[in-house]
Amino acid sequence: MHFHGAGWRVAGLDKDAEALAELRDALPREKALLLTCDVGKGGEVVRAFERIGEWLDGNGLDCLVNNSGIADPYAGPLEDLALDKWQAWIDASLTAAFLCSRAAVPLLRRAAENGGSASIANISSTRAVMSEPESFAYAAAKGGVDALTHAMAVSLGPEIRINAIRPGWIETGPWQKSGARSHPDHRPQDRDQHPVGRIGRPEDIAEAVAYFHEAGFVTGQHLNVDGGMTVKMIYEH
Repeated sequence: MHFHGAGWRVAGLDKDAEALAELRDALPREKALLLTCDVGKGGEVVRAFERIGEWLDGNGLDCLVNNSGIADPYAGPLEDLALDKWQAWIDASLTAAFLCSRAAVPLLRRAAENGGSASIANISSTRAVMSEPESFAYAAAKGGVDALTHAMAVSLGPEIRINAIRPGWIETGPWQKSGARSHPDHRPQDRDQHPVGRIGRPEDIAEAVAYFHEAGFVTGQHLNVDGGMTVKMIYEH
């Protein structure tokens, strides 16, 4: 929504067809292409980006945002974590970032060749560098996204710049599809964990993506967007 509001044409991929249908109703068809796709599956990603290439009609892709993942990091005791559950977390974040980046590179290079600024923003997590108990697969997936970011930055430059954003606590309840939407009433102690005095909002992440896209001398970096939460010591009471 942030980039659409700034006048961009926006393509979006999601495996939740119901959520995409609601978003289609909110955006003009000529400015948005919304496709059902499981971004953790190679064949679906290839087909989706073929469609995006057709939609761009010879133009390049300026910016790719890899923002998929399983929101709940809790996996339970390590000895009880099944391999397929582990793989689901890895595929949702790390494999998906690889697959979408691989498919997008030709379109991003086309944008750069036409004089534009081509960038990738990988949405990692503060959990890539600090952990909650029993969140092994989520932390590993996001740590992998961080590593993939700097590996791509040194390999795809100078045409394409790649950076990572590590969100902290971002309240997405009001942005969910209608059947899952919520408006949490955060406690004072929740807000007090953040030196900025509030919980994060999706637009905080969108603004960071916009910064990285415009910042032509910045690549291979990892930015915590967490209201200062990870630099504040929290004491048990």
